Amino acid sequence: MTMSDPIADMITRIRNGQRAHKSSISTPASKMRRSVLDVLQKEGFIRGYTAGESADGKATFEVELKYSEGKPVIEAIQRVSRPGRRVYSSVEDLPRVFNGLGISIVSTPRGVLSDIEARKQNVGGEILCRVF
Repeated sequence: MTMSDPIADMITRIRNGQRAHKSSISTPASKMRRSVLDVLQKEGFIRGYTAGESADGKATFEVELKYSEGKPVIEAIQRVSRPGRRVYSSVEDLPRVFNGLGISIVSTPRGVLSDIEARKQNVGGEILCRVF
């Protein structure tokens, strides 16, 4: 069965893993998922991730979730742009998440960036998700 929204699937796996207090979760691998995980790791929302293979030989990422004093570091992670409704923003209109405490992950012509990096590079794009 094909998946219509792989980014939403990964976000849901992260959210469910943290609610169950898992130390790590597994998700299928793709270039877009790698880019989103790179931003999450750079901004300090996950410990890291490693590439591997599942039992059936498909590429996967093992994502190490991060906790602080027993609470998940990611309090809320939400998909913004979906296959049925794409959300684009210019650099001037990029939303601030909780007045700068959170981030938006944006797919730009220069790659997948956090909203902070997109502002520094003066590029807009598709808002993939919000993380707080």
